[in-house]
Formats: sequence, structure tokens, C-alpha cells
Amino acid sequence: MKLAKFIMTFAFSLMCYFSLHHVVKASYVVIDADTGRTLIGNNEHARMPIASLTKIWTALIAIENSNLDDEVVISREATMSEGSSIYLEPGEVVTVETLLYGLMLRSGNDAAHALAEHAGGSVEGFVDLMNEKALYYRLNQTYFTNPSGLHHDLHLSSAYDTAQMLRIALENEDFLKIASTIQYKSNTKNGTTWLNKHRLLRENVGAVAGKTGYTKVAGRTLATYFEKENERIIVVTLNEANDWQVHKQLANQVFEEYDVKTIVKKGKYKANDNITVQLKEPIKLLISEEEEDQLQNVLHLSRNQDVKFGIWHVFLNNESIYSTKVKLKQ
Repeated sequence: MKLAKFIMTFAFSLMCYFSLHHVVKASYVVIDADTGRTLIGNNEHARMPIASLTKIWTALIAIENSNLDDEVVISREATMSEGSSIYLEPGEVVTVETLLYGLMLRSGNDAAHALAEHAGGSVEGFVDLMNEKALYYRLNQTYFTNPSGLHHDLHLSSAYDTAQMLRIALENEDFLKIASTIQYKSNTKNGTTWLNKHRLLRENVGAVAGKTGYTKVAGRTLATYFEKENERIIVVTLNEANDWQVHKQLANQVFEEYDVKTIVKKGKYKANDNITVQLKEPIKLLISEEEEDQLQNVLHLSRNQDVKFGIWHVFLNNESIYSTKVKLKQ
């Protein structure tokens, strides 16, 4: 196990070394928040530092590996964390829930450290959990060395992977509640009210949740989840100085060019002379007018006749952009 971990780390280190010598100035991506499909992007797979957007993954891992009402005794090491802080004090007892609000709203590196110690047993153990889950979701451009996003040459991701991180995290109701909160009255010793640093959440632009980030090396990084009527998208920019405006522009562009359309109505469909399939729900996708004419529906059936289901795919340019399991009836 240790050897496998060493090999994985060494291989990733080599990739990161070469990536850092071909630094991309900026990158962005907009994905469908329901399917994860890339709608528009530029250098979206380039491996870059993401700063505190790291905390999206930190929050999810902490939620999944602890209870919100768990009490955490703050260590001296946590209070000495470099960078942004919620000003925790050694020996102070704070719930996981409060630490998560401090993490997501104020980007507290001390909160990140405390959560990592609690949920992972140690910061190193927690980072292992972060990387394991990234591997599970095939976030191939992502590798973490810490839970806060402080700069490290190997601590890298991409705009695409980061957008997927936010999409995955938003499926967790506790994460969504915390990441979409604009203001929170903390019960820490200093007892201050925390205002979410993500200012688009306070503007009437459809921004629902997200995370800010900044380091000198990474520049400004930003992730935003937008909703407009029944359209749901995620925008991520890395090393973009004008990120607030760019996020609004990208969201407006996608909302203008894409619409949620019914691709297939619910009901029974004949697969062949002997088999029919049933869609219990209609297939609705966020697509552009140009893409609508290029869609193809393909039903994949197993050669094993004992298998009582098939996979219904919607293809765009020979790529499956949606799939669902359907029951077979003979």
C-alpha cells in the first residue's frame, strides 16, 4: 500500500513538474450542473494552482467523515495556520458545523486545519482522504497536499476538475446549505458575524453558491453555481483578475445560448420486434439550438438475455452526454 502510494505521488510529481514549466495564464470552464457536461471553456484541463477552491473538497470530505454536531477541540497547530483565518484560539471547542461555515464563508485556514485533524485523524490522513476521493471521481488533473489551498508546487487541479468538485459537493444537502449561506452568526469565542466573501451571492445575478480563492502564485480563483429558472450551471475561473465580471458574462452567455429541452418523452418505446423499454421520466438536457439537431438516441442492450435492463444514451458528436438505465419488457 505504501509503495503504491509512493509510486502514485512520484508519478504525479513528474507530471506537475512539467506542467509548471508550461504555465497557462488563465483558464475557465462552464459545465452543466446536472450532467457535468462542458458547455464552454478555455484551457479547462490545464493543471494549475486553485488556492482556496481546495476548500470545496475539504468541506465535502469533512462532512462525509464527521457529524455536524461533533465538538472539535482546537489545537495550537490549527491556530497557527498561515493565511486567512477565523481567529480560533487554542483549546476552544467548536462544532464541525461552525468550522464548515468559517471554512466556506470566510475561507479560514485554521478551520481547514481543525477539520482535517478531526475528520482525518491528522492533516496528512485527511489529505489522503481528499486524494482518494479525487481518484474515485477520476479528477485526473487534481492532487492535494493540504486542506486549505496554500501554495505547494504539487498542489494542483484544473478548472474542469474544480467545477466537477463543486458539482459533486452540491449533491450533499449540508454542503449546499453552507455554501449558499450569505451571513452566519458564529458561536466561536470572538462571536462575530461572518459575511460570505463570494459577493455574487449578494447580487441579483442568479448566483446560489460558490467559493473564492487567492494566493500570489494562483492569482484570483473563483467557483460559482448559478441557477436561472430550470437551468443550472457551474462557472470556474483560474488566475482571472476580473473574475466577478467574467463569471456574470459567462453565465449570461450560456443562459442565452442554451435551454433545457425535452429530448425524449416518458413512455414505452420499441427496441426491436421482441423488446420494449420504458422511460419513467422524460430526458431533459441543457443544449443549444445547434446541438439539438445533432443529438442521437442509442439503446445499448446486453447480449445476456437474463439482463432485464438496458442503457439509454443520448449522443452528441459521437460522445455520450447522458445515459440512464431502462427496464426491458419482452
